[in-house]
Amino acid sequence: MTALPVLNAEGVPAGEGPLAGPIAEQAIKPHLIHETVVGEMAGRRAGTHATKTRAHVRGGGRKPWRQKGTGRARAGSIRSPLWRGGGVTFGPTPRDHAKKVNRRIRAQAFRSALRAHAERGSLAVMDTTGWDEPSTKRAAAYLYQAPDGLAARPLLVVVADAGGVEARSFRNLAGVFVLEAREVEVVDLMAGRSLLVERSVWERYAGAELEVTPTDATAKAPPVKKKPKPAPRRRRKAEEPAAEEEPVVAPGAEEEAAAALAQEEEDAAIAEGAEPEAEADEEPEAAADEPEADEPEAEEEPEATADEEPEPEAPEAEEEPEATADEEPEAEAVVEIPAEPEVEEAAEPEPVAEEKPRRRRASRKKPPAEEPEAAAEGEAGEEPS
Repeated sequence: MTALPVLNAEGVPAGEGPLAGPIAEQAIKPHLIHETVVGEMAGRRAGTHATKTRAHVRGGGRKPWRQKGTGRARAGSIRSPLWRGGGVTFGPTPRDHAKKVNRRIRAQAFRSALRAHAERGSLAVMDTTGWDEPSTKRAAAYLYQAPDGLAARPLLVVVADAGGVEARSFRNLAGVFVLEAREVEVVDLMAGRSLLVERSVWERYAGAELEVTPTDATAKAPPVKKKPKPAPRRRRKAEEPAAEEEPVVAPGAEEEAAAALAQEEEDAAIAEGAEPEAEADEEPEAAADEPEADEPEAEEEPEATADEEPEPEAPEAEEEPEATADEEPEAEAVVEIPAEPEVEEAAEPEPVAEEKPRRRRASRKKPPAEEPEAAAEGEAGEEPS
């Protein structure tokens, strides 16, 4: 037979009591419990829901337009359910949702719920505590010493007086609900995962006195309170140098910078070739005692490539004195005309795959200056008669 633990004033199970009366004889009937729970929950509904039909909506007393001739659908009121702002068709109305459950079925369902708690070990009887004043701390220690079956939450505590010391001690705990004996229903018993019933209330439910058999029980050691660790002191972090922001490079800026650098190198190379000549002109002539400084070596002229052909130098024409009328013309002077230098064609280098050199057009040869012999003959022919 199932025995119920009876708890003393400290919450320690000091005795056991057998199931007696109609609760012990009642079989667990889930279908009766379900029917009763549905009826009780339906009875708790307020039933105040309501909507307005077309008769309750204000307005719509006249016909919006005539029956025929407008081309529109016929309409008799602007409060029709088809119109915006009209009434509601078959909407909810205030009513009572209570469902009748027979008294005997309700009684059997109540006893079945108590028997189910007793069978699974989630029911305990609270003996007289003798507490003088309410204390939530004492109530928490009471539940700590209680059997493991009462550790499940939510916990329902059933007392005889809702204003008593025990009720006011337990009602401030989290997950604990206190109800008076006359207010308990089947749905409350099934909602609680564990159940603590006052001894006087249990005897009223069972219809007989509870015979308690004392047992040897030892109290649990109080929980060790761990001191909270002090909060670690926050050390000031050394000021780190701010990270330098990297410059934002616009797209294509790298190529432009590379091109500018190459142009600067090319200009520098050209300037280096002109520096030795400028230094040679600036040397003082008076420094005779000093040893002559080594003259800078002349830079080798770049060889002519196939692309760049050397231009032949034209011979300069010699200036002849103007002949006067008194002076006789001198004999014809024989002037040797220098031969034109032959231009050697350089062999074309092999083409490079990467870059094709730009070919420049060869400059046209300048015509030679007028021969002095022909000039002399012209002057002799123009002598005065």
